[in-house]
Formats: sequence, structure tokens, C-alpha cells
Amino acid sequence: MRLSLFLLSLLISSSVEADHNPTVRRHSRARAFIELQCHKTLYPDLCIRYLSYYVTNFTNTLSHQKLAQIALKVSLDRAESTRAYVTDVAKELKLNKANYYYYQAIRECLDQINDGVAQLSNCMRETQMIKENGGSDGHDFPWHASNVQTWMSAALTDASMCIIDGFSGRAIGGKTKALLKAKVLNLEQTTSISLALFNRFAARYKSSHHNKP
Repeated sequence: MRLSLFLLSLLISSSVEADHNPTVRRHSRARAFIELQCHKTLYPDLCIRYLSYYVTNFTNTLSHQKLAQIALKVSLDRAESTRAYVTDVAKELKLNKANYYYYQAIRECLDQINDGVAQLSNCMRETQMIKENGGSDGHDFPWHASNVQTWMSAALTDASMCIIDGFSGRAIGGKTKALLKAKVLNLEQTTSISLALFNRFAARYKSSHHNKP
């Protein structure tokens, strides 16, 4: 009986402490915001899993713009990681002349991923030019947004074409093929999430600044 009362009091104490802890409240709000926005993407579970990782390290209010930038950073990290893996596979295949056909297929995929990394890097730089509340460059927003959407769409196409072209038929087999396809598919999905979240941010930004001179 005493143990039950002790556990109950401990639970109540922890709950009260969480309610009065600004860091806990901020993280809870950020988590709820992420879940709400991610459910409007094509891959909500993946979106929540990746973006929620940043909640514990985020100290400011999580806005649509910040979320779009974080999602873009995740996509760029995935692209660079995938490029590194595909590069290693290509190097191994190149050592054996009998694997020339497979090497060519992987090289095509690597070229597309390289293009994707460049496009996503451009997006990162472009989003840094967008001020949260409009500021002096508010009238330039359509230009910045159009650039980001164009480059991110191109990066998404690069990833999807790598899956379709680079691994068609018997270009490469076995576990390596399965792992490569999984990595590139993950890149395609995270880029799709990034594009969806940026489009939502862009729509809200345009709406909120529509009537401003």
C-alpha cells in the first residue's frame, strides 16, 4: 500500500514538474507541430521519425520555415550519405573489368545523386536568404521560393530516375542491389517530404504577406 502511494506521488510530482518546465513544454509543442505537419506528407511516419530527432536540440519556436529548413537539411544529409555509399560500390566494381557493365550502371546513378546533392545545396543557400517575417526582401520571396521548388523538384527527379534507370534489369544483383535501392528510395522519400513541407511554408508565407505593401 505504501509502495503504491509512493509511486502515485512520484508520478504526480513528475507530471507537475513537466507542466512547469519550459523546456519540456517547448519540446512537447514542437513534437505536436511536427506530427501535424508530417501527417500532410506522403510519408508521415518517416517524416516524424527523422524530424522529431531535432526536437530535443531545438531551443526556439518551431515555425513552418524552420521545419522546412530542418527537413531540407535531413534530405541533404541523406543525399551525401547515399553518394558516399554509391561511390564506394562504384570503386569496388571498377577494380574488376568483368564488372564494367555494372560499374556503368552505378556511375549513372552516382551522376544523378551528385546532381541531387548540388540541387539540395542550392536550396539550403536559397532558404537562408528568406527572412522569417518578410523584412526588406519580402518582395523577393517569390523568386527565392521558385528557385527552391525548382531545384528540389529536380533533386527528387534525380533520385527517382536513379531507381528506375540505374538498377533496371540485371544491372547489379544480390544484397548490394537491395541496399542501394533502399538507400536511394529513402533519399527519394526524404526529398519528397522536404518539398511538401517547403510548399506548405511557401503557401503560408504568400498568404500572410499578400496584403502587405
